[in-house]
Parts: sequence; C-alpha cells; structure tokens
Amino acid sequence: MPSKRVVIFAGGVLSSEYLSVLDEEDFIIGADSGALFLITNGVTPDISVGDFDSIPAGALELVEAGSKETITCDAVNKDLTDSEMALDLALNTQPEHILLLGVTGTRIDHTLASIQMMTRALQRQVSCSVMDCNNYVTLTGSQAIVEERGYTYVSLLPLTPEVTGITLEGFQYPLTNATLKLGQSLGVSNRLAAPIGTVTIESGLLLIIQSKD
Repeated sequence: MPSKRVVIFAGGVLSSEYLSVLDEEDFIIGADSGALFLITNGVTPDISVGDFDSIPAGALELVEAGSKETITCDAVNKDLTDSEMALDLALNTQPEHILLLGVTGTRIDHTLASIQMMTRALQRQVSCSVMDCNNYVTLTGSQAIVEERGYTYVSLLPLTPEVTGITLEGFQYPLTNATLKLGQSLGVSNRLAAPIGTVTIESGLLLIIQSKD
C-alpha cells in the first residue's frame, strides 16, 4: 500500500526536536545510527538499514529487536551510502513525500550528496525535503508551495546550470519570468511576505532553502 509520507532518520546530526514532526501514518526508516537514535527514543522504525559501522558494539542486536525489519550490508563492499539505501527503500513504498533528517552535519560531502539525492525522488515524481534545526530544503522542477515554518530566509539556488521562467508570488522580493544561473546569488536571502509563497519555474532544477541563523 502506498505511503503518504516516509521519514528517514540518517546517521548525521540528529535532535530530539525532530521527533515532533512524526505522524502516526508515517512510514519510518532508520539508516545506520539513525535507527539506534529512533529506538533509544521510543520510536519503532518500519525498516532499519545500513552497515551499522557507526553504532557501538552490540547495539545491532538492539536495533534488530526494536525494528519491524532490519536490512544489513557489508561496510566495505557496497556502492550506496546508508542514506541512499534508505531513499531507495522509501521510493519503493510509492510515497507522496520523503522527509530526510540527519543527513546534514560536519561532513559537507555527505550533506551535498544528500541534497543531490533529492533529484532521484523528483525523477520518480515524489517530492522530497531535507530538514535540520536551521534549514528546510526542497527541490522543484516545476512548481512548489513554500510554507512559513519559522525560518527567516528563503533562498533560491540553481541545481542545474540554468533555471528559467522563475516567478515568485507571496515573497518580499517578487520575480517574474526570471533566470538564475549556477553561481549567481540573486536568489539568496528573500523572505515570505505571506504565510504561503509560490515558486514556479519553466526549466531546470531549483533548490528552495528556508533557513535561520
């Protein structure tokens, strides 16, 4: 049965604040130490997946006992990161939306890889977001609704060399049929002027980053 939303807890920086976003109907996936985080906070993952090389010795038994299903892999002979394996599992549930938590942190390579992973969801026509305590990141190739989530700024950054036909409604600094090229900062630090804003583009892929200091 298709899932309305899949929430992935990965092995990056996690906060107990993230638990408040969970709904009863969510399908929950724990990737590597993200699974242990869920279980130690009283949440049962529908699937726990990874090589589990970042959890303490003996903790895998706790993960297996506390999860509905556990999928393990070799830490060396694997082609996908734990987060990417979790994303593939999430896409297999045919969700309406995927929320990625714990995919940002001190490793900028992992952070950028996780943001780029959202393109795979978009190719399957599944909306996807990355959230941490200071940022909420979405990706669009057509139109996106931006809700007021307590973040101060809304920045638009091209993920493709060029994004054309950008039109903003409900923003402090509106745009009409604008073009952003990779490396330009024109779309940085906008603000919502209404509870909900609309971002529409004609071509390309556009990151929408809500952030606060």
